[in-house]
Amino acid sequence: MSRGSCAVYASAIISVHLIIIGIALLVAGVFQTLINDRLKGEITLTEGSKVFGTWKNPPPPVFMEFFFFNVTNPDEFLAGAKPQVTHMGPYTYREYRPKANVTFVENGTKVSALTPKTFVFVPEMSAGDPSVDNVTTVNIPAVAVMNKLKDSSFWVKTPISMFMNSIGTTMFMTHTVDELLWGFKDPLLSRLSKVKPEVDEYFGLMLNKNGSNDGEFVYLTGEQSYLEYGRIDTWKGQKLMTFWGTNQSNMINGTDGSAFHPFLTKEERLDVFTADLCRSIYMLFEKEVEVKGIPAYRYTPPRDVLASGKNNPENEGFCLDKKKCLDDGVLNVAVCRKGAPVIVSFPHFHLGDQKYVDAIEGLKPIHDQHQTFLDLNPTTGVPVHACKRAQINILLERVHGFPMTKMLNGTVFPIMFLNESVTIDDASAARLHKLLSIATIVANFPFILIALGVILFLISILLIIRSRQRKTTAKKDTSYSPASAKVDDPAEKNGTFVGMTPVK
Repeated sequence: MSRGSCAVYASAIISVHLIIIGIALLVAGVFQTLINDRLKGEITLTEGSKVFGTWKNPPPPVFMEFFFFNVTNPDEFLAGAKPQVTHMGPYTYREYRPKANVTFVENGTKVSALTPKTFVFVPEMSAGDPSVDNVTTVNIPAVAVMNKLKDSSFWVKTPISMFMNSIGTTMFMTHTVDELLWGFKDPLLSRLSKVKPEVDEYFGLMLNKNGSNDGEFVYLTGEQSYLEYGRIDTWKGQKLMTFWGTNQSNMINGTDGSAFHPFLTKEERLDVFTADLCRSIYMLFEKEVEVKGIPAYRYTPPRDVLASGKNNPENEGFCLDKKKCLDDGVLNVAVCRKGAPVIVSFPHFHLGDQKYVDAIEGLKPIHDQHQTFLDLNPTTGVPVHACKRAQINILLERVHGFPMTKMLNGTVFPIMFLNESVTIDDASAARLHKLLSIATIVANFPFILIALGVILFLISILLIIRSRQRKTTAKKDTSYSPASAKVDDPAEKNGTFVGMTPVK
């Protein structure tokens, strides 16, 4: 056998071995298990892990957009007409939120941290100047005071009402965006603070929140189980809140929305605790998306999250006064807002009862513009794009003893909504691309072996067939043909010769 033939048959044998080894590795799941274990070990809140540094100081920029509802017919509304609002914004701020006081506790199985937030105005991403643009909106300090006194006696409410009238307090006020967000000295609160020092004379929707934090969180590191990565263990020292009416409503579930475990599925429910709502919510898979070339699963909160207790029994604990339970799509958070009648919803009452939309002229919920969502890479759990959208409303209802409220009928009045968004930066996206490419190659290594084996086997078969074809052709070219018989020819047999003559 020639060297060429030996090489061909050796290639065929090697190809068969490659196919067998590839199938064996595929069935055993060796490389998939290897990459899974590697990722689980790296995605932990521990010193030296791949994600710990970015968890402490996230590189992607976070932006907070504020949109205000400007009331165009306040006097007509107080006379009984339907309120009309126009849209103002966005007023955009860059949000910086590095972790502070990061400390490992309980033998390193948990880590505690604060998340102070700092806001810096970004004029090029805004629709106006917050120091100049005026907004007419509900006089929230006045409504809060009246709501606080709604159960007081006539002898208490009457002098307060007269005092409010004497200083010109009305149901609506006009201030700049800056004042409404970061605070202004309110005349009513200033006078009340002299009687009750605990009353803050300043009011602002984001008062004292620039540079502040939501309290200390303790997180599970994920070392003991990758499913616990980033999960909140306690908030402000509590495993269970005390705001709501049932243990289920008071549970602190899931993460803070900035970290999720790897190997997400389309079937799982993602729990997120948000301090702004003083409650946990959950999200479900909606669709597959792609952000900067990175595949992601989009998770969004379903309608049941803010459904009323009558439509979702899990939410019964969020209504503390059973005689005044609200309908779908809104949540009364007065219990964690010092008694102020603050109602939280999604923007434009998205996923809410239609009656809330119909009560205000100028609202139009649009799913793509007003939904909250998380786009997470399913392999790593890394957020590649996210938008947290919420609307702040005030419940306007009649309070006996205050004549300015006589025409109010329980309107949930929109004040503003915010959009807190983040998109993965280019550098982080490049690193994630590289990681996913390596993970894909390693996970698919058995398929690569099988493919190489099949290709090599086919080449070997073709070479064997070609070799045999060459041998057959050569044999035909060198085959023996017998000569034809001839009659002896003496001349030809003996040739020409010279005879010798004898001498006489």
